[in-house]
Amino acid sequence: MESGAARSLMERAGTLHLHTGNLMNWGRLKRKCAVTPGEELGDCIRTTLNEWSLKVTPELLQESPDTLECAMTLALETINPEERDEMKVSVKLFLLGDGLSSISHAVDMACSALAVAQLDSVIIAPPPLEDGVTLTLEHLQPYWRELERLVQNNKVVAIGTSDLDKPLLEQLYLWAQVKPSSNQVNLASCCIMPPDLTAFAKEFDIQLLTHSDSREILSEENFQEFLREGIQGAPVSGWTPEWILRYSVIVKTRGIIKSKGYIIEAKRKALH
Repeated sequence: MESGAARSLMERAGTLHLHTGNLMNWGRLKRKCAVTPGEELGDCIRTTLNEWSLKVTPELLQESPDTLECAMTLALETINPEERDEMKVSVKLFLLGDGLSSISHAVDMACSALAVAQLDSVIIAPPPLEDGVTLTLEHLQPYWRELERLVQNNKVVAIGTSDLDKPLLEQLYLWAQVKPSSNQVNLASCCIMPPDLTAFAKEFDIQLLTHSDSREILSEENFQEFLREGIQGAPVSGWTPEWILRYSVIVKTRGIIKSKGYIIEAKRKALH
C-alpha cells in the first residue's frame, strides 16, 4: 500500500515506536561516509518510516492501533541465547521528555528487541535543561534511583552517566547506592580529559568514555521534519520524541561491534 494508508494511521495514533533493527544490515547506509550522530539518527528515522509506510496492510489500517510499531523488519536481529555470554550489550538512553517511567519502559523494549533478559550497561543522558539552568545532583537523583531499581531487579548490570564534571560526578558517587561505573565526556567540549576528572575516575574505578553527541540530539521540530520526509504529507503537529535508545552489541573477546541500532518512542500531544 502507499503512504496514504500510513498517513491515515498516524492521524489516529497517539504513540509511535520506531526500531531501526541492526544498522549493519542496512545496505544503503554502509555506503555513506561517516556522519554525525544527529545526521545518522535523522537518516534512520526517515528510512525506517518510509519502509514501514510501504508495508502497511489493509488489516492494520482497519485495526487502526493507538500505538504504531514502525520497524525496519528486514534488519531486525536478536542475540542467539548460546552466544549471549560472549556479547556485551551497551545502551545510551537519551531522555527528551520528563517521564521517569520511560527509563524502565525503554530498557524493557531493548531487551525484548534483542531477545535478552538483561542489558550489560546503560548510560543515561538526562533531558536537556532550559538555557541558564545548571545540572545538579537534585536533577539527577530521580533518574538514578530508577536506574538503581533496574540494577536491583537484574535488568541492568552497570549504570553510567554522561557529561558530568568532577564535582557533580563526585556528588553522585557519594550519594548513590549503585555507583556509576562510567561517565561519558563530550570531545567537542574538551579535547583532553580534565585532570581532576581523570584522577577522580581512576581512584574510584569509573571508566571515562568519549562521545560526540550534540547537547540536544533531537528537537521536536527536527523530529517532525523527519516524520514528514519519511511519510509524505504525514500529519506531524503534536508529535514529539519522548526518548531515544541507542544500543550496540559488542563481541567481548574481539571488541567488534556485531550490531547497533536505535529504538525511539514518540507521543502525540493533544493540541489545544
